[in-house]
Amino acid sequence: MKVIAAMSGGVDSAVAAARAVDAGHDVTGVHLALSRNPKSYRSGARGCCSIEDANDARRAADVLGIPFYVWDMSDEFADEVVEDFIAEYTAGRTPNPCLRCNEKIKFAAVLDRALALGFDAVATGHYAQLRTDDDGMIEMHRAVDHGKDQSYVLGVLTQHQLAHSLFPLGDTTKDIVRLEAAARDLAVAKKPDSHDICFISDGDNAGWLTEKLGPKPGDIVDETGKVLAAHDGAYAFTIGQRRGLKLGIPADDGKPRFVLDIEPVSGTVTVGPREMLTVDYIEAIKPLWCGAVPTDALECSVQLRAHGEEHRAVVRVSTSSTSEGGSTSESGLTGAGSDTVTIELLEPASGIAPGQAAVIYAGTRVVGSATIARTERRTNIAALA
Repeated sequence: MKVIAAMSGGVDSAVAAARAVDAGHDVTGVHLALSRNPKSYRSGARGCCSIEDANDARRAADVLGIPFYVWDMSDEFADEVVEDFIAEYTAGRTPNPCLRCNEKIKFAAVLDRALALGFDAVATGHYAQLRTDDDGMIEMHRAVDHGKDQSYVLGVLTQHQLAHSLFPLGDTTKDIVRLEAAARDLAVAKKPDSHDICFISDGDNAGWLTEKLGPKPGDIVDETGKVLAAHDGAYAFTIGQRRGLKLGIPADDGKPRFVLDIEPVSGTVTVGPREMLTVDYIEAIKPLWCGAVPTDALECSVQLRAHGEEHRAVVRVSTSSTSEGGSTSESGLTGAGSDTVTIELLEPASGIAPGQAAVIYAGTRVVGSATIARTERRTNIAALA
């Protein structure tokens, strides 16, 4: 196959490209230039958007002996990821820009360009596994290395995208990847992993948003509505946050307070005790299915944060007749639409914020994902204490 290897400049994508070459594919390395001004994004060997990263990717391609190109995706990235990030926080929600990037850039814009140029697939350094079932459906499963598993941020991929994707690292561990990189004389063998949002260079999300949006003062209140303090912007807070509240007034019981709710219109941030963060019912919208849409109640597990634990759940889908871009296909596959997904958690979870993704699993298989729109606590707090 003719394969585009998306090379971020890190060790994972370099070894993934190398393994694609070893598998006999005709591989071309591509680095995505995501910043309109690379110096404004991360500097140093920590991310995937800097000039250093582009140079590291080029050197790795040279070692592998494959062609290498830089594709300018800065406009698409700014529109689909950065602006979406700002809009979501402005609306009081907590987005995951990595999911958005995978959905709109790496496995949409890049894959579309690759297919248009005559390539068959895109290979990345994500840790996930692909399998073909007896019906020919492509299934995505968790990686062997559960500590590095990235199936959560890939839960936005459709069957069409999975059919044109390669994840060469899904069957291995990060330690082995680094050893393999060193054995191949790849200079990125010891390069540190990136953990923060790539377009926020210092990791200060609140400071970055303040710079973009300016001050928007509001009140911090307790669960009774009593004003405790003022703030400069509700976008600096997220559900479940404890640190940085700067309340100055201790709770009556002396226990810490957490962000319970963010009201974007008035800018009111409500705080309260940890137990009030507990939810056991979730409504989610804009589902994306990796395969067939569940038609019955699905006993499964859901992951609600990128590095969070799995929660046992019962998931139901209220399916509309159409979805964005057209109706549901005869195969039952669909993209993001107006369907609603309800998730009943069998054990309560805490700090779940609208805007986050709920990724649905059947065992290790990714069923699909949806964006959390509303949460609710249906059990009695006293029963949970």
